[in-house]
Amino acid sequence: MLPFTRRNAAAAIAGPARVIGMEQPVLEGRHVRLEPLTRKHLPALEGLAFDSRIWRYMLTRVETKKDLEDWVEAALKVAATGTQLPWVTVLRRNRSVVGSTRFIDLDLHHRTVEIGHTWIAPALHAAGVNPEAKLLQLEYAFDTLGLNRVAFKTHHENLQSQAAIKKLGAVYEGTFRNHCVMPDGSLRHSVWFSITKEEWPDVRANLQARLAADTR
Repeated sequence: MLPFTRRNAAAAIAGPARVIGMEQPVLEGRHVRLEPLTRKHLPALEGLAFDSRIWRYMLTRVETKKDLEDWVEAALKVAATGTQLPWVTVLRRNRSVVGSTRFIDLDLHHRTVEIGHTWIAPALHAAGVNPEAKLLQLEYAFDTLGLNRVAFKTHHENLQSQAAIKKLGAVYEGTFRNHCVMPDGSLRHSVWFSITKEEWPDVRANLQARLAADTR
């Protein structure tokens, strides 16, 4: 496969939103490595994915091994269309899988993407994993693919996620009311944020400064 770069991505568009036949990259930072999700990651994911806190605000519930297998298969199926890129989040120091994240609605015609389906083992929520993972994804989106916009959305009650997105430097855009039906039947209002290519240099500098202060 061709490497997934700005030049080759532009040549791979099949319709306005699809990227087919490109190799999804490994994204590697100082402490965190994002590896393309495969079925081989299932055993590692089983060790942490059944914590109900992970899925509280998600549109999917993973409670059993079968649920997790279905979640992986669904992610791989949509990845094959070229509109999503799912990764597992790995700690480099011990090669342990600690979560997952992905690109959603990747559109190389309009040069936009959403970062979502992000979850990290609750024990590592304050360990600096998410900021470094987001920096890797944002660098790939803006610096490699040359995108114009990266979006984020979250449940209206997920105040921790909203605070983390704001801390990245993303700008609040609005709330889609009654946007989704949750697995328990309740209604979710989706709170939207974004970072544009014009804002990216300041966002990158802020994230790099945060990570430079990390004393792990």
